[in-house]
Amino acid sequence: MENSDSRSISEIESEQQASTEEAVSLVKNLEFDREVFAEFAALLDKFTPILISIKDNEKLMDRPPVQKAVGSIEKELSRAKDLIEGACSRSPIKQIEVVTQELGRSLGLVLFASIDASTEVKQSIAALHRELMNVKFDTCFTPSPSPSLSPSPSPCANHGPRPNKESGFVSEQDSFINEIKEEKISLSIDDVVRHLKCGNDEEFRLALLVLGDLIRDQVFEKEWINDEDIIPILFNRLGSSKPHNRLTTIQILRILASENDENKDKMTDAVCLSVLVKSLARDTDEGREAVGLLSELADISAVRRRIGRIQGCIVMLVTMHNGDDPTASQDAAKLLVALSSNPQNVLHMAEAGYFKPLVHCLKEGSDKSKILMATAVSRMELTDLCRASLGEDGAVEPLVRMFKSGKLEARLAALNALQNLSNLTENIKRLISSGIVVPLLQLLFSVTSVLMTLREPASAILARIAQSATILVKRDVAQQMLSLLNLSSPVIQYHLLQALNSIASHSSASKVRRKMKENCAVQLLLPFLTESNTNTRTAALNLLYTLSKDSPEEFMEQLGESYLSKIVGIISSPESESEKAAAIGILSNLPVGNKKSTEALKKLHFLPILISLMSSGASSSTTWLEESISGMLIRFTVPSDKKLQLFSAELGIIPILVKLLSSESSVAKCRAATSLAQLSQNSLALQKSRKSRWICMPPSADTFCQVHDGYCIIKSTFCLVKAGAVPPLIQILEGKDREADEAALNALATLLQDEIRESGSLYIAKTSGVQAIIRVLESGTVKAQEKALWMLERIFRIEEHRSQYGESAQVVLIDLAQNGDPRLKSTIARVLAQLELLQAQSSYF
Repeated sequence: MENSDSRSISEIESEQQASTEEAVSLVKNLEFDREVFAEFAALLDKFTPILISIKDNEKLMDRPPVQKAVGSIEKELSRAKDLIEGACSRSPIKQIEVVTQELGRSLGLVLFASIDASTEVKQSIAALHRELMNVKFDTCFTPSPSPSLSPSPSPCANHGPRPNKESGFVSEQDSFINEIKEEKISLSIDDVVRHLKCGNDEEFRLALLVLGDLIRDQVFEKEWINDEDIIPILFNRLGSSKPHNRLTTIQILRILASENDENKDKMTDAVCLSVLVKSLARDTDEGREAVGLLSELADISAVRRRIGRIQGCIVMLVTMHNGDDPTASQDAAKLLVALSSNPQNVLHMAEAGYFKPLVHCLKEGSDKSKILMATAVSRMELTDLCRASLGEDGAVEPLVRMFKSGKLEARLAALNALQNLSNLTENIKRLISSGIVVPLLQLLFSVTSVLMTLREPASAILARIAQSATILVKRDVAQQMLSLLNLSSPVIQYHLLQALNSIASHSSASKVRRKMKENCAVQLLLPFLTESNTNTRTAALNLLYTLSKDSPEEFMEQLGESYLSKIVGIISSPESESEKAAAIGILSNLPVGNKKSTEALKKLHFLPILISLMSSGASSSTTWLEESISGMLIRFTVPSDKKLQLFSAELGIIPILVKLLSSESSVAKCRAATSLAQLSQNSLALQKSRKSRWICMPPSADTFCQVHDGYCIIKSTFCLVKAGAVPPLIQILEGKDREADEAALNALATLLQDEIRESGSLYIAKTSGVQAIIRVLESGTVKAQEKALWMLERIFRIEEHRSQYGESAQVVLIDLAQNGDPRLKSTIARVLAQLELLQAQSSYF
């Protein structure tokens, strides 16, 4: 066939009319299924008067949509003719149904474009349109038998509904779709407009579906969209529509926006944009379409300006950008980039956790813009996640450049921003690698009055940087900070002391600590103990505590009795727990064997102060305070000084130590167990020395101790059994933390001294201690395993214990013998020999 574009519409209509008549003639000559094809012929017959009516209306024929629709009719009529000609060899019924409905669809396009046609013509077209779209040739086609084949029965005995291979749901779905089709067909273009304007939800839905078809098929020109105010109508209905209608509406608006700029311009007022922004927060599909439309409109400057002002818009865009929908995320990112031309929008993005535009401004913005962004960062309440994001996006480096080379306002804004970012370890590394340490120290040494405002944030950043061991590569940085201490304000002193303590606390900083003490750091710090500013005083105490760990004898000499008194005064005053913990920590680092310092502390009533702190419950709020107190109590329980032990027990130290066995801190538990072990070493001797005193005054039956086979009083014999210390000691062995195992075993081992070995073994077994000791062999340290083996060897001397616990112990012992530390081999062999699993002459000995 010739291309329809090269012929007149009149010629096309004449050819179509001839095709129709030819197709009808062919149908009438068919020798099979006459009923079906008669129906088809009747439908085709109805085209002739309609085509004549269209042909006679020149104004109608000039419309491009009508010309397009007529071309479609021509194509489908040709298909119908081809199908009928091939009907003798195969069943064309299903294909004829499709062709019929396609003819109906093409005729529908003519209907919607026939604005200028008479009412009578439009009604005729609509009637045939409806009939074509609803047609259903429900029959089974059976060709007449050929001479060479036997006739076969038809799958269907009569005309009726065809059996459906799918479930009943599919039939209902098909039925529902045909319902929808009928309603769409029944709508005229005027109905569409009316339903869009004021129809109910169902009418509006149908009108949207028809409108979508019309737009996709380009049935009408853009003037009709403008004349009928379609875009304002759609936006007006968008806010109040049901979800499925909103989705369809936005999809239609996107198609219209893509067609021409005039349509876009009608979508740019604040009301329209606000309605679209609301859709961002609705369901996934609607939000995706809404952000897609907004990103398409964002090439208009007015849109960018207005969108940024809509409350919550940027927050929702950032949320979508971070979401799981890749299409929505991409469109949101595109829109955020478009909006970032406005500095205020950039700040809103940063507040919502999207920092890339802000970092871009820090790198490439004007000086004014850089200051604005840096100031914003300094004032934000950033989470660590936000600090990490800013660091990863590259905010640290441009801020450091601003500090190094900017004017005063820029330098201050940059420092304050960096101070906020430096709370994160990863950013500290970035600060050091950017070369900021030396300029910070230079600034602190500066005496220029103009730069004084920069010194406080500079010192705060140095304090944070010092937390990283990387700073140790900067030679003499600690000495420079020490020299600045007496030249600075209290705030700067506080930050410098924090920095010095961080530097001195690094595990690889022993040389730095030694050099600090050689440069009189202790003498420089001690006057800070009388400082009225609590923060500064606490920071000085923390640094002194760190320095007191090395060379305690030397530190004791530098401290002197006067400052010892000041430290005890801090502990007894109502100061913060962290300050008290540091002060007690300093004293706990003093040499335990130094009797001079112990006597000085006794004179200062230091032990009652510690016991009061523990009894009041103040220590439980700070782990460090518990650890400091428990470390200090070791000094007052040394086994070589029974008089000091009695003094401590009379003050109530033992219940405090038992309480510390249940601390959450393994360090506190370890230290408390050590003190109890020191006390229990003398229990047997103290119990014997008091037997003679009880002849005239019989003691209470409650004081009788089955382990020591005598009468024990906690304050005078330090008995672990009467103190209730054995169960919590065993609980330490049963726990997950292994740090306190050795100390707990040492305490329990005092119940296995030769004189009380049998009774002690029995008591440990009675309190489920044997299994706990065996457990230490499985996962304890070598020293703890060594002590556990020593204890088991003494416990297994008793037949009853070998019988009860030998089997569970032997598996662990054999594994330890094969895989454990070689130093344990001989002790393991002795225990295995006790269990008769190894001969006494074995090479293991």
